[in-house]
Formats: sequence, C-alpha cells, structure tokens
Amino acid sequence: MEGSAFVLYNSNMKPSRSNSAIQVYNLFGESSDLPDVVHCETIAARSVLHDWKLAVHRHARLHQVLLIEQGGGEATLDGHIHALRPMHAVNVPVGDVHGFDFTPGTQGWVVTIAAEILDETLLAQEGLRSVLSQCTVVRGTPQMRATMKQIFAEFAGRSFARAHVLRALSAGLIGLVARELARGKHDGSAADSELFRRFEALLEQHHLERWSVSDYAGALSITPTHLNRLTRAATGDTASHLILNRMVREARRNLVYTNLPVSTIAYTLGFDDPAYFSRVYAAATGLSPRAFREKLHGGEE
Repeated sequence: MEGSAFVLYNSNMKPSRSNSAIQVYNLFGESSDLPDVVHCETIAARSVLHDWKLAVHRHARLHQVLLIEQGGGEATLDGHIHALRPMHAVNVPVGDVHGFDFTPGTQGWVVTIAAEILDETLLAQEGLRSVLSQCTVVRGTPQMRATMKQIFAEFAGRSFARAHVLRALSAGLIGLVARELARGKHDGSAADSELFRRFEALLEQHHLERWSVSDYAGALSITPTHLNRLTRAATGDTASHLILNRMVREARRNLVYTNLPVSTIAYTLGFDDPAYFSRVYAAATGLSPRAFREKLHGGEE
C-alpha cells in the first residue's frame, strides 16, 4: 500500500471508562489493519495539518519511534511533560497515552511498527520488551538517524525483498532505542529483572496452554501478587493483561496470515469453546474474530 493511502482514524478499540476521553487511533488505512511492515512519515507531514499540535491519544496495537532532526517542542507522555530538542528520540509503546506540541517547522521522522511485527523480533530471553515498555524521551544517536533514513528510503521503494529489509532495519532501530533506554534505567533490582525475563520466556512457552496468573506465579515460585508487582514495575500493566495481549496477538496473526476457521484458531489457542474465544477477542479489540477478518480481507471466511 502506498504511503499516501494511510490515514488517521478512530479504531474499533473502545476506551475504558477511566480514560474514555483519550482517543484511540490507528495509523493504518481502514481497509487493511496490517497493510505493511512499518509506516513512515515525517513529523511535519501530520503536524502541519493540526497547527503542530497533536492532542493526547493512544494506539491500540502500534509502537512508535520519533526522532527530532531540527526544532523541538514538548511531548506529553503518560501525563508527564518532556522537552524535545534536536537529536531527541521518543519511544511510544503500544497503548501508552501521548501527545505533542511541536515548534512550527520542526523536522524529524516517525516510524510506526505493528505489535505483531515486534513479536517476530523481540525474543523473551533478551529482555528488550520490558525496556521498550518505557514511554519516554532518550538521547538520539547517529546510528538511529542513519537507520531511520534507511528505513524511509526502503519504505518509499518497491525493490525485491523490501519487506525482509524493512523488518531487519526496524529490528535494528528498536534495538538502538532499547540500548539508550537501558542506559538510563536504574530502577528495580537485578533479581526482579531476571524474574520478569523468566515470566516473558514462560509466556512464550505456555500461552497456547491458557495458563493463568497463578500458573505463571507458581512456575516462578512467587505469589500472584508478587508477579503483578513485577509486571507493573516492568511494563505498567498487570500480568493478566499481558497474558491476554499475548493471546490476542497470536489470534490476530492466525486471522491475518492463515485461512484457518475461527473455531480451529480458538482450539489452537487453548479455548474449549470457540464462542467464548470470540467474546474474549471482541472485548479486547472491539471486533469479533470473524468481523476482523472480513474487514481485513474484504471477504467472508
């Protein structure tokens, strides 16, 4: 899909009552929820349409990285104000509330990556996911700038192996951002960090078995309360929500990339009742599995 076809629109994910005033957006076009490996645009491309101010909002299934080349302004990230200056990078994880007030004429880049793409590159044992869960501003580096420019050049072209190269470059960019985030992350004990990495590894191993929070806590020899404390410290989210999100990501991959019936996908994900799976999926995403697939492919199962 050409870059000009991408539009900003309200997603079908319904905000919770506690933050119902926060708009949920999806950068990808209405006809296709996962049309490309990444989406690229300059900061000016969208900001100039809104007087350089982007109200606070969140993206239900998208991770963003911004890099300021010239200019600056302010970023509102999870209720905190951060000054933006040249060679500042902004990391915006999936679901985090953010907004921007750019100085007119600000130059820079925005790379948006779908959660499913991150799943292919973030290995649990490497510990990047917990680091990348920080919504904050970090020092940009010449390596980030060079990688951004490579991503934009590849995104604009249609060369053979384009998707493969974009995945590799995006993984590289995410790694560079994680490296800078890790430099400034001193909170939490080494033991807690190791426990969270073990939880991530267990989640990858057992998410198809529908393990509960108690199951994961038992495997780690800690209480469910302790596990929730760990996940909140690492990601700002509960263990049960992380487990749900992992199931949803796996379901979406099956719905997008296979022709398996919804019932088969439900059984594959460890559900005994496909109807219950559909209700859980709809509550989490705002669309039933069948409706999501029909919207994505424009046809029926």
